[in-house]
Amino acid sequence: MLTLYSYPTLFGVADNNGYGLKVFAFLKLAGVPFVHEHLFDASAAPRAQLPYIVDDGETIGDSETVIAHLVRKYHLIIDAALTPAQRMTDHLVTRMLDDLYWVMSYSRWKDDRYFPAFRDGFMAQHAQIDAAGLNKARDYNAQRYYFQGIGRYTPDQAYARGLADLQVLADLIPADGYVHGVTPTSVDAGIYGFIANIHFFPIPTPLKAFVSDHPNLVRHCEAIHAMVSKKS
Repeated sequence: MLTLYSYPTLFGVADNNGYGLKVFAFLKLAGVPFVHEHLFDASAAPRAQLPYIVDDGETIGDSETVIAHLVRKYHLIIDAALTPAQRMTDHLVTRMLDDLYWVMSYSRWKDDRYFPAFRDGFMAQHAQIDAAGLNKARDYNAQRYYFQGIGRYTPDQAYARGLADLQVLADLIPADGYVHGVTPTSVDAGIYGFIANIHFFPIPTPLKAFVSDHPNLVRHCEAIHAMVSKKS
């Protein structure tokens, strides 16, 4: 059976990383059976990044590459009815979520106001990880943020980027239904991966406040969460 390898659960979501949760939600929405294995160490993963899958002995990394492989191999129809314009929208949203990822990650690991709550919540749910391990991860992430660029911003500047991304999602997601109609598609899985990792986390970042203030974002997130949380 196909196996998904991704980061651990946290605060009720199946993966505390937006990319792994995106693939998890896609698999659930598309009806593909799989086993979910959680890892703390990504060093053995393709490009040392999670998530990845092992499918019939083939190891595939990168969330978008994984989804493309699944659609092709299993003839999935989740996006079959999309128009060219809708597919272009999905591409743009996917790239924007790449930007939101850095701000969301910054809010957990870089910002001194919120890291303690993230650290303590993580240790409370994963006793095998201690403060020293999380502090080491924090130092590693600080290097990543610096070289990516977000680490050179002030917190207000960093959150301005993330809030601008969230505003686009708030304008895109309807009050009812999903991005492209009454049925969720892969872009909804992607949006859920990131919004759920903001909405369900009890850490009062500016990102969390924005999502809470937009009922359409909350409704969309909770609707997808209910779908993908059902036992197979």
